[in-house]
Amino acid sequence: MAQAKKSSVKVKVQKFGTALSGMIMPNIGAIIAWGLTAAIFMTPNGWFPNAQINKLVQPMLIYLLPLLIGYTGGRMVDDERGAVIGAIGTLGVIVGTTQPMFLGAMIMGPLSGWCLKKLDNLCRDKIKSGFEMIYNNFSLGILGMILAIFAYFIINPIMMWGSHWASVGVDAIIRVHLLPLANIIIEPAKVLFLNNAIGNGILVPLGIQQASEVGKSVLFLMESNPGPGLGILLAFMFFGKGNSKSSAPGAAIIEFFGGVHEIYFPYVLMKPSLIIAAICGGVTGTALFTALNGGLKAAASPGSILAILLVSAKGSYFGNIIGVIGAAIVSFIVAAIILKNDKGDGDLAAKQKEMQSMKAESKGQQMPSEQSAHESVQSYADINKVIFACDAGMGSSAMGASLLRDKFKKAGIKIPVTNTAVRNLKDEPGLLVVTQEELADRALQKTPNAMHVAVGNFLSSPKYDAIVANFKALTQVSDKPKQTKKEKPAGSIDNVDFSKVKEIDFIRHDQHIGSSTMARSLFEAAMKKAGKDIPVKAIRINELDDDPSHLVIVTPAAKKNLAVRYSDIQIVVVNDLLKDKKLQEIIEKLN
Repeated sequence: MAQAKKSSVKVKVQKFGTALSGMIMPNIGAIIAWGLTAAIFMTPNGWFPNAQINKLVQPMLIYLLPLLIGYTGGRMVDDERGAVIGAIGTLGVIVGTTQPMFLGAMIMGPLSGWCLKKLDNLCRDKIKSGFEMIYNNFSLGILGMILAIFAYFIINPIMMWGSHWASVGVDAIIRVHLLPLANIIIEPAKVLFLNNAIGNGILVPLGIQQASEVGKSVLFLMESNPGPGLGILLAFMFFGKGNSKSSAPGAAIIEFFGGVHEIYFPYVLMKPSLIIAAICGGVTGTALFTALNGGLKAAASPGSILAILLVSAKGSYFGNIIGVIGAAIVSFIVAAIILKNDKGDGDLAAKQKEMQSMKAESKGQQMPSEQSAHESVQSYADINKVIFACDAGMGSSAMGASLLRDKFKKAGIKIPVTNTAVRNLKDEPGLLVVTQEELADRALQKTPNAMHVAVGNFLSSPKYDAIVANFKALTQVSDKPKQTKKEKPAGSIDNVDFSKVKEIDFIRHDQHIGSSTMARSLFEAAMKKAGKDIPVKAIRINELDDDPSHLVIVTPAAKKNLAVRYSDIQIVVVNDLLKDKKLQEIIEKLN
């Protein structure tokens, strides 16, 4: 029970951290654009000061970046409408201040999207046919105005006060040389896959505010420093055993030059005492950065030595390079001592498998990945897409997807392999999700109907070969006749269980014969005439509940969109939403 509660808390913390970093990560490119513009052209401290180009720096910092963050935060909650109102609400925090309101944007963006979503849920069913567009436009406009005013008078003063004291606090910590102690928390949190949450959700917004005031910030380096991970991987190169020793050189190159820090996390998880090496390296790096006047103009994403050099502030190159090297040396020495005195089994693959087994046993169940990957080849028969999911959806998952894609190509398997962030996973039929063990719980929550495979390391998992073998085995039995039931065509009335139907739905924005709004109105009138009281609605495709109580009436083209999103709803396909004969048949068969 205690283990389950601990896992639940960890998942909630990861979700919260991912929500914060999810607003920053898509906009890292814009942050880097601002940082490079300031570093090169800002007067008088840029590399090539230019008064005209310098005029871009402040508007980008004060308006562009917070609005992008607010837009992204709103979109995370309620798609495009949420994105627009998120930007409107964020503007209320920005106006009237010269401080960069990143934290305010991270509050008003999702808050505005959430308010609009609640308003839509409350009012959507009460809107008369033909008035949907009026409602959509004016509800967003009026609520956006209210939220912008609220943000201006309430959130803005709170954020200005909070930003001021946060800045004072950071400056005070730096002055008394206590900033390196923050790595005691940062390094263990990174290994638990909270690196993006801490770096992009907390340190980057604070770093941008500090950089806007003094021209650079050491906060950008605290999570992105590749030194601690490099030192640990180098220690495995010299003192590791088995697969961990042989895989460490390639992992070190990817971690240091590619900036994918997640690649060294399984090595630390394999021997938890190595977290001491990571902490010592992180503390050393931050101490050297502050002592030698290091700092970056903008976020270094990914955390590569190349990215760090590109956005280093003028006069900070020496401090930044020494800080990274010092962190690597210290973490290497501590990790080497730990590994040399360790008498246990150092085989990475074996430990990953053991860790997964223990994790599943502690939950009183077998991991879906084990059941799916090894119990039956036929379980792969319906898989038509493979998605790699990591916390950020960029570095490690992209490399894992590339590896499996190459294995598929060599084996002649024509299944698409893509990558995404865990937060963006969608539950759809025919999906195989490959994710890291630490993120498996969240992936399972997002896609409960998918097949799941959890790996310890995206770059060296034996489970890839098992996946390939299962798909390959399917092709070997494909010539045998499959025992299938004679089924009616998909979308046929004969496939519908009318005893379960509690709601009739038409999909909004259907571009084929007849509009969904008019179709819903005519069908509802026919239902009333027939004495049937089942509710009839016209809703957006992403608002459906995946449940057999929903009978959705669509055109053939619209059915394709439903098929990739839902598996349990009941569907009737008609050629004409207004006058197809099937519409009357449906009314007659309804209870």
